[in-house]
Amino acid sequence: MMALSEPIAAAAPSYYEAGILRPPAAAPLRGDARADVCVIGGGFTGISCALELARAGRKVILLEGRQIGWGASGRNGGQIIFGYSRDDLSAPARQAGVSEKALFDLSLEALALLKNRVREFGIQCDLTPGHMLAAEPKHARELREHVRKLREDYQYPVRHLDLMETREIIASRRFSSALLDENSAHFHPLKYALGLAEAAQRNGVVIHEDSMAEKFEERESGATVFTAEGKVGCDQVVLACNAYLGDLAPAARARIMPVGTFIGATVSLGAEAEKLIANNACVCDMNFVLDYFRLSADGRLLYGGRVSYSNREPRDLRAAIRRRMAATFPQIADVELEFAWGGSVAITRSRFPNLSREGRRVYCAQGFSGHGAALSGFAGKVIADAIMGDANKFDMFAKTRHSRFPGGGMLRAPLLVLGMLYYRMRDLL
Repeated sequence: MMALSEPIAAAAPSYYEAGILRPPAAAPLRGDARADVCVIGGGFTGISCALELARAGRKVILLEGRQIGWGASGRNGGQIIFGYSRDDLSAPARQAGVSEKALFDLSLEALALLKNRVREFGIQCDLTPGHMLAAEPKHARELREHVRKLREDYQYPVRHLDLMETREIIASRRFSSALLDENSAHFHPLKYALGLAEAAQRNGVVIHEDSMAEKFEERESGATVFTAEGKVGCDQVVLACNAYLGDLAPAARARIMPVGTFIGATVSLGAEAEKLIANNACVCDMNFVLDYFRLSADGRLLYGGRVSYSNREPRDLRAAIRRRMAATFPQIADVELEFAWGGSVAITRSRFPNLSREGRRVYCAQGFSGHGAALSGFAGKVIADAIMGDANKFDMFAKTRHSRFPGGGMLRAPLLVLGMLYYRMRDLL
């Protein structure tokens, strides 16, 4: 039986998966292979890392246990947003020995990297500019302070929108003000993952799907990664599994918690879609357990608003999402929710990404805490840079401290559920 802290399986099909035609599957690893670097995980982090290394002349083998983009990289809300899941960067910056602005600027590099790759490799992923942070009246003061900090402390050009401006864009009476950010964006994440994988293969990365890494061994002379039907000898290993790390690295796994997150997609709304979000930006609210939504390229409303800290899928997922969607947009309460799906993301206790060495030859990136659309791919590049001798940015992340979740394997998920009830109750006040 799956423990509560185990990641949930994919609820298939997602809107993303149902609407694309995948390329032929890459062959599983069979027999012995050799590479300079073995990357484990075929999401944004792993593909990004493999691509950067291959372009620098390294021989790279990427092992994906299922399909490219099977995890959160191919199922997320598609919101590519500045910053991190935590707004207060004082502790991570102090631990890293840098300014808060220096850490914040790394998140802007992550955004720029993703946009540049879309252009450079011609990835057709419905990339659309615009992001809004929408505030209910109870969050109005907090929003104004957030806008001030971004503009004055980080020199990041966001706008504060008042009640009238907000409701001219978002057709909901929930929100009384908003932050408008024209630099962030949204996209079709699975199309991006597949496009990035194609670019990696064109640059020499060897990808094996249906090749679950079962264990790795590190020795003085090198490392070996084992699957059910083969093994890869290499100089370095990169763990890019996030919530699906399993038992590959128990010490790293103790620093993250898999959390279930769920999204729904309506039928196409036609001309009615642009009435909901007039500027076609992606939107999220300011609650701790937040709602987030956007329009797809074919005029659907994609709405995420259900999180499971116990990592169990709700009994009636469609009904749970519809209730939250109708609370924001009652005018479409009767519209059919054609797709509802979910999966797991990994959170850290600090809500700041965890980049680490898990051995002299082993690198790991995880714990993007629901904010990884841009950051995860950037983390892959940061690790690639470190392997090639430039560890400056890697060290900025690696120096930040990450505590284990309390309770061990059996109790940490129930303890987290109890802790999150406080924040959920606070959201409802």
